[in-house]
Amino acid sequence: MSKADDLFIRMCSEIIEEGWSSEGHEVRPRWEDGSPAHTIKRFGVVNRYDLADEFPALTLRPVSLKLCVDELLWIWQKKSNDIHELGSRIWDSWADENGLIGKAYGYQMGLKYAFGQGEMDQVDNVLWQLRHKPFSRRILTNIFNFADLAEMGLEPCAYSMTFNVAGGRLNAILNQRSQDVLAANGWNVMQYAVLVHMLAQVSGLKPGEFVHVIADAHIYDRHVDIVRELIARPAFPAPKFHLNPDVKDFYKFTPDDVSFEDYETGPQVKGIPIAV
Repeated sequence: MSKADDLFIRMCSEIIEEGWSSEGHEVRPRWEDGSPAHTIKRFGVVNRYDLADEFPALTLRPVSLKLCVDELLWIWQKKSNDIHELGSRIWDSWADENGLIGKAYGYQMGLKYAFGQGEMDQVDNVLWQLRHKPFSRRILTNIFNFADLAEMGLEPCAYSMTFNVAGGRLNAILNQRSQDVLAANGWNVMQYAVLVHMLAQVSGLKPGEFVHVIADAHIYDRHVDIVRELIARPAFPAPKFHLNPDVKDFYKFTPDDVSFEDYETGPQVKGIPIAV
């Protein structure tokens, strides 16, 4: 099995067997029928992936690499909050009548700030520092902007990336305040691993370690049986990841620049109910 499978199975097992249940307590999320969406959770989950060793793709079920990258680039490259510029429909529930998610995610990435090297947005600052000050301990992004929270369709879940260069390798930490483990874990891990690969390539570095910190890692009550079946499946070796080596400008990447070789998986899990 892939190392991503192994970490996912262990994380899910610990949540189900040792986690805290919100049953009997007031919760915000609701199912489509209006009933409360309770969870079992673990606090402070930390998963580490060495990108130099293998790409962290789940094989228990397929995860669409190109759709993951499409959303990643929508946030980090297009810096958009318009779901019409996104290939998937995953943001539909949080968009307004105009298809906007408010001052969230890509909108925050596009805001310009006065940095030491001039006025630029957070993404451009990361790119500049990786090229000119790679050993800085201040290379990070943060989109949990308290001043704009009331105008966001969804307060950001994956909200901060911290980058660190050592020995010619680009390492990164993704901080995530909350994660629906069944629906989003494989997706988030894959897309931010791709981001590290992309930023490393355009900065003349090698991908290093990707550390995923989840404050509230939870499995919804209606997902528990689905997760039990999923983690009992046979798993397969990690696929080989390919990134177009000719792209040297982060803003030139497209979903067509990424691909897998030998990506063998179990069947897709269909009809996962999503709490909103």
